[in-house]
Amino acid sequence: MIVFDLSCHEGHRFEGWFGSSTDYEDQRARGLLACPSCGSAQVTKAPMAPAVPAKGNSRQEVLPPAAPTQQLANAPMPPQVQKALVALAKVQAEALKNSTWVGDKFAEETRKMHYGERDEAPIHGQASLAEAKALIDEGVPVAPLPFPVAPPEKLN
Repeated sequence: MIVFDLSCHEGHRFEGWFGSSTDYEDQRARGLLACPSCGSAQVTKAPMAPAVPAKGNSRQEVLPPAAPTQQLANAPMPPQVQKALVALAKVQAEALKNSTWVGDKFAEETRKMHYGERDEAPIHGQASLAEAKALIDEGVPVAPLPFPVAPPEKLN
């Protein structure tokens, strides 16, 4: 099997799997290819980076464990995005050092601070989407954390 990056005349990118280059050309000539986004039959091969394996004796860069390894769309995550996410994860970890985990009582505790029923302090926890929307509607300043946080009792 061979995988080609394809694109339609509207600029949508997608991939197609074929038995060979001849199979691709044959299907294209018979009008069997179509864009999954818009249905266009005007499909061509998109530029692709060659898949060149690393030499067995080459050293690979090791990223910190907090670094996401997911891919964006059909392409690997660009190095600058990878670096930004690693930096963001470090900033979040540093901010949480001075914050108290309140678990599922986040909405309740945040509301108490907002209305002056308890002293203000940095906290983090869990809230449902409905709770978060209600807090925002009330004018309570909250923001989601970019990366998930495990409760302290679930950490090793």
